[in-house]
Amino acid sequence: MTKKLAKIKYLPNNFEIIDPGDYVVCAVSGKKIDLENLTYWNVELQEPYYSYQEAFIKREDNIKK
Repeated sequence: MTKKLAKIKYLPNNFEIIDPGDYVVCAVSGKKIDLENLTYWNVELQEPYYSYQEAFIKREDNIKK
């Protein structure tokens, strides 16, 4: 079975699936994240993150700017 990239709208405590799929791609590492494992994202930037580590890296990068 071929997995499909999902299109997601990230909300403060949840996300809405705009275009159904199986995974999204981490905005920092490029790793695939299965939707059932999606835990970290940024509502303002509308970006998913693979783990707290990638979310932290993105946060630190934004603070430096």
